[in-house]
Amino acid sequence: MAYSETRIVIGGLAHVPVLIFIVNFIKGKFGIKTEETKDTLVKGEPVKIIEVKDTLVKEVKAEAIKKISNKLDSIEQKADEVYEKVKKKKKDKKKKKKNN
Repeated sequence: MAYSETRIVIGGLAHVPVLIFIVNFIKGKFGIKTEETKDTLVKGEPVKIIEVKDTLVKEVKAEAIKKISNKLDSIEQKADEVYEKVKKKKKDKKKKKKNN
């Protein structure tokens, strides 16, 4: 006797809750039971905050940031140049292949 596709799908879906129950039952029997954990609160000493009000330190930081940003700009420029060179070489290779 042949069954329609819908009847087969409905039959399969009807068995899903049964399979879930069996899996949970097995999991409950063989699963590891965990104990409840207790939360403990540890009081620590407050952290001291030191504020620096010297403009000298801020100027040194600003100079360092400027140097780093200049280096980053030069690296980006070099990366762009290399990218353009590679792109040009790829175009040249494609032209050579077409000519051969």
